[in-house]
Amino acid sequence: MPMRQPIAALLLVPLALFAVCGIGAAQTPPYPARPITLIVTSVPGGVTDVTARALAQELTKAWGQPVVVENKGGAAHAIGAGTVAKAAADGYTLLVGESGTFTVNPTLLPKEQLPYDADKDFTPITGLVRIYQALLAAKALPVSNAADLIALAKQKPRRITFGTAGIGSALHMNAELFANMAGIRLVPVHYRGATPALNDLIGGSIDSMIVSIASGLPAFRAGQIKMLGVGSPQRMPLVPDVPTVSESGLPGYQATAWFGLFGPAGMPRDVVMKIDKEVRRIFSTAEFRARFLDPQMFESMADSPEQFAAYIKAERAKWAKVIQEANIKVE
Repeated sequence: MPMRQPIAALLLVPLALFAVCGIGAAQTPPYPARPITLIVTSVPGGVTDVTARALAQELTKAWGQPVVVENKGGAAHAIGAGTVAKAAADGYTLLVGESGTFTVNPTLLPKEQLPYDADKDFTPITGLVRIYQALLAAKALPVSNAADLIALAKQKPRRITFGTAGIGSALHMNAELFANMAGIRLVPVHYRGATPALNDLIGGSIDSMIVSIASGLPAFRAGQIKMLGVGSPQRMPLVPDVPTVSESGLPGYQATAWFGLFGPAGMPRDVVMKIDKEVRRIFSTAEFRARFLDPQMFESMADSPEQFAAYIKAERAKWAKVIQEANIKVE
């Protein structure tokens, strides 16, 4: 009899531990159980920021948890990306990033200048939006379409200028792609954003630029600049009389920029899929399309993580070729 009580007590220990663990597991709250932060790799007001805030508003309504946008712009989007690369992989710190962060920077910038590894430090969740850009020209430039610009550039090699939003920006890379496909050489003039470049185009200080259709539309409608073509597969409903660049001088050309949602590497699969499913639901609703996507000529890119990762890989290969052939370097 004296031996039975200790043995019974010992047998009860594993059962007690099992019960405690079971209670703990049962009490683990489902994602999201607290506020989420969306890190944006640019300053407020741009497409990256606007898209993040629209998404944050919808996720907050859907999940009942605050989704906060935090802007960490600078260094070719590297500062914001580096912040998320080092964050906990629990789904509570996510990145809304511009395409160049993952498709241009890894080729264009030395590794020591990037606080992240585009292949190893992130979990691609889903694409968000794609925007098409327009080929613009100064009012005084004697051209009326893409073919005219190409012909003029061949007559005056390395004399036609184009504005960019910085080395490696979508404005820069899409202009280099245009020149590469057309077999011409243009002279880049780098600015700290699209707005100052567009202002100089209006003022006649530069000859041309490629920028989002929505950004160039007011100046075009005011007669301050020329819109030579749009870089979309088909003509755009808001500018039906403007031809595509493909049909007006450079077959097959498209000028796009895209924005996607990422998390740190190692995120739980169930969390990734829950976020992806909710984003796809939001972007497929008629109300969200009418209120946010259509007025700004945004195209939804919401898709599966696997399809998004494959798209990034293909885009990086494309831009690596352009960078090499155009001999683009960071001074």
